Amino acid sequence: MTETEMSRLLYALDVTKTAAIRAGLAGTPPGLQHQVFVGDALDRSGNVITKDHAYMLTALLSQLSSTEASVRKKAVSCIASLAPCLSDDLLAKATLEAVQLLKKRRQKSEITRTNIQMIDALSFSVGYRFGPYLAEAVPLLISYCTSASENDEELCACSLQALESIMLRCPRDISPYYEGILNLALEYVSYDPNITDSMKEDAHSEVQDDESASEYNADKNASWKVRRASAKCLSAIIVSCPQMLFKMYQEACPKLIDRFREREENVKMDIFNTFIELLRQTGNVTKGQGDIDESSPRWLLKQEVPKVVKSIDSQLYERSIKTKVGAFSVLKELVVLLPDCLADHLGSLVPWIEMYLNDKSYTSSLKIEALAFTRILMASHSPSVFHPYIQILCDAIVSAIGDIYYKVTADALRRAGSYSGFSVQILRPYISPIYEAIWARLPNQDQEVSECFVSCMSLVIATFGDGLQRELPSCLSLLVDRMGYEITRLTAVKAFAVLANSPLRIDLSCVLDRVVSDLATFLRKDSRALRQATTGTLNSLVVTYGDQIGLSSYETIIAELSILISDIDLHMSVLVLELCRTIMVDRSSFQNVGLAVRHKVLPQALILIRSALLQGRALEALQKFFTALVQSANTTFETLLDSLISTAKQSQLGGLAKQALSSIAQCVAVLCLAAGDQKCALTIEMLEGILNDDSSTDTAKQHIALLCLGEIGRRKDLSNHVQIENTVIESFQSPFEEIKSAASYALRNIAVGNLSKYLPFILDQIDNQQKNPYLLLHSLKEVIAWQSVDHTGQDELQDSNIVKILALLFNHCKSEDEGVQDVVAECLGKIALIEPNKLIPVLKECTSSPAANTRATVAIAIKYSIVERPGKIDAIMYSEISTFLMLIKDSDMHVRRAAILALSTAAHNKPNLIKGLVPELLPLLYDQTVVKQELVRTVDLGPFEHVVDDGLELRKAAFECVDTLLDSCLDQVNPSSFIVPFLLSGLGDHYDVKMPCHLILSKLADKCPYAVLAVLDSLVEPLEETIGDKPTGDAVKREIDRNEDVIHSALQAIAALSRIR
Repeated sequence: MTETEMSRLLYALDVTKTAAIRAGLAGTPPGLQHQVFVGDALDRSGNVITKDHAYMLTALLSQLSSTEASVRKKAVSCIASLAPCLSDDLLAKATLEAVQLLKKRRQKSEITRTNIQMIDALSFSVGYRFGPYLAEAVPLLISYCTSASENDEELCACSLQALESIMLRCPRDISPYYEGILNLALEYVSYDPNITDSMKEDAHSEVQDDESASEYNADKNASWKVRRASAKCLSAIIVSCPQMLFKMYQEACPKLIDRFREREENVKMDIFNTFIELLRQTGNVTKGQGDIDESSPRWLLKQEVPKVVKSIDSQLYERSIKTKVGAFSVLKELVVLLPDCLADHLGSLVPWIEMYLNDKSYTSSLKIEALAFTRILMASHSPSVFHPYIQILCDAIVSAIGDIYYKVTADALRRAGSYSGFSVQILRPYISPIYEAIWARLPNQDQEVSECFVSCMSLVIATFGDGLQRELPSCLSLLVDRMGYEITRLTAVKAFAVLANSPLRIDLSCVLDRVVSDLATFLRKDSRALRQATTGTLNSLVVTYGDQIGLSSYETIIAELSILISDIDLHMSVLVLELCRTIMVDRSSFQNVGLAVRHKVLPQALILIRSALLQGRALEALQKFFTALVQSANTTFETLLDSLISTAKQSQLGGLAKQALSSIAQCVAVLCLAAGDQKCALTIEMLEGILNDDSSTDTAKQHIALLCLGEIGRRKDLSNHVQIENTVIESFQSPFEEIKSAASYALRNIAVGNLSKYLPFILDQIDNQQKNPYLLLHSLKEVIAWQSVDHTGQDELQDSNIVKILALLFNHCKSEDEGVQDVVAECLGKIALIEPNKLIPVLKECTSSPAANTRATVAIAIKYSIVERPGKIDAIMYSEISTFLMLIKDSDMHVRRAAILALSTAAHNKPNLIKGLVPELLPLLYDQTVVKQELVRTVDLGPFEHVVDDGLELRKAAFECVDTLLDSCLDQVNPSSFIVPFLLSGLGDHYDVKMPCHLILSKLADKCPYAVLAVLDSLVEPLEETIGDKPTGDAVKREIDRNEDVIHSALQAIAALSRIR
């Protein structure tokens, strides 16, 4: 079909649909079936019939005064479907007509309710577009609540529902009314005209009074709707306004706890959910915060824990299963947020767990909830607090293990396994019944129960095996059999690791050979999880039972392990190397074992060391492997050293990355230290000889020689090797950048090995040489950084050295070289960690320096001084940090970016430093996210012009800082005022800015979903443009890759939006 034909078809369909909708609305009065059709049509195609919007809106508005409730209700629904497509003028018409009608107080009650429902529907449908009308709508809704009589309870409930919708969908514009709405919701959450003060009794007596309950059930009033709407209103405030969390704990939390005694079950569930929402939002806001102080919402909650427990305890007396499950849900969230908070209240809670698990008349859902609460309770409290209740808990778990429902059984088996953390002496009287209950579940064929059975049995044996000597052979044989079944194989493999790690040294001699043989075959399986578990289990078995494993088994295992070493799966490689090291250390008396490792594993290790991906734990494992290998009697030091150096020589052909050379150098260093002082000294002389060989043009050998000297020098004092520092610094004159960089690396690491000798040498070189300040400053930076971490050698950085260092650093502060500026800043930041009282005041003075480079260096220095670990700098930084962060409003762009980076670091590492400053800093930070035309310039390149945006990195840093603040200071951030216009602007910016904006949007969708929903339609266009963006025909691969990355991040953001419920 051609494009013209398609256009004609769509036009014909449009005309037909419009005619049908007009016909549906033309009835006098229109039938309900017509309205159903109109609503469905507007939902699907309201945006394609814009020319008839005015007619349809007029017709629908006229139906709001219908005498039939169903017609009015459907008219409101149709208007809500039409509203997102309406122009601003028509939306204003619909809203203002409802508002005007509400101002006429003499309307019939049902008509007033309909108009309130229309405001509710409109605000939910159009979100932030409803914001301009709040000034008239919200006071009216509040007044209808406060003036409602007992006969107008549904009117009051409708008003509260409308306020809830407005708060969720217009969180930015509703902020001036939060206080009034909060007070209103708190007043009406306990609204119950049928209960007077003299009738209020304690909850326990109330639930025991059957006659009273019957009266309440028979009472046909609508006050419960008001209380329910109020509870949802409170929930809306909690989720849409995290900055009010502290006030919510002061005013709303006690009220909610008191309302746990609500007599209507549906309302009670909403109150439970509101309280749970309060706890979850507290978790979001306080995530990552350290100690609880009086300014923290968690501190306020901790004061309320006794009241919560007392109120929940009374609810557990209720007959309703739904209420009991809801009560346990509250307790679970409470323990997740405040671990160990129920230690003093177990006496009132444990009996309920016992009752629900022992009594077979209770439903499976309640038992599962009780077991889930027990799991969280035991995981978050010290085992000692459960000692007085251990018999009750054991009896309850044993009873639950025998339950007919498989999920209850599986959960109970998991809880029985968790008893392994308790004192053996305390549990000894209950070991036999627990074991018998577990063994009774052996015939169960369900996979989940079977896995839990194996896991639980292994934990019981590992913890209490000395009291189960008669049962041990049959148990072990059973676990070996379970290794043969596909569904329980992985769990059984892990079970033998638990047994091998047991302090009881369980006797596995009857099954050990079969277990090891089976495990060796599992190393060939396709399942990665099984291979990893098998390797870990073999490691544990070798450590504990290595002397009982035969030589042939070791050779088989080593042969299988060698093929698993690869940078494709570094975690697997770590496990394999650790196992090989364990075998060499524990079985060094077996010569063939060492030979097998040398011939099978060493070649694979030499291949792995060439990988650019090797780092972290994998590199540490490889170093330990070489240490164990050189200490064995089967591989000489010279052989291993030659192998490593030969591997490094391949860099001449461009075959090795810098990371690979660094890995080789580190392995050479640990090899030398493990071989002893004599071989280490000979190696150092050999490396010096390579550097002193003037005739050599082999830059690869010089490169690896410098790296090796640096790694050895960091681990060992090289002051016995005379003039080694001069040998290294001569390489600064090399024409090759990689040689000069390696020389700087070597010099700083050698200095770390003996600070008193080499630090003065570095300082003199910085003072006297003008050619290589960057390289020498890098060497100094490493020395200072090491001292700021290694406090055992801190005294070596004497006052005279610090004075000289500071003089040198401040001399280089004004350098135009960004690399020098950054190194100087890092040096100053690390010195501030060592001597904060001396340096922070000096840095503070520099913030008013006329030189922008100096101000920027100072801001970056503060960034490097804010580290995650506590230190003596914290006390002085609390009072002085505002001076540095206020550089965010500096006139120089580079200074502003440096201040933003410092703010981001503070928010990530020590958010308490900036908590009080965030409200003042946020407007300044948001201002840096906006494109500033004065920073955009056009460069004439002859044939064409190139646009350069100097503010790009500044905006990127600002958005990344906001992303960090959302993690650490969410209670200080109003997400609604940030999303529009700042985030919206970033989503349409350069792709380097879009990427952090997509991450922020994903985070907001998770933490503040209603703030995002309120402006969801405005987010569509920038995301759609990003996804549809295509690189130009002459784009290079880097541009194509970047375009794919930004599309991928946009899709991840859209996926996060789709998860909002």
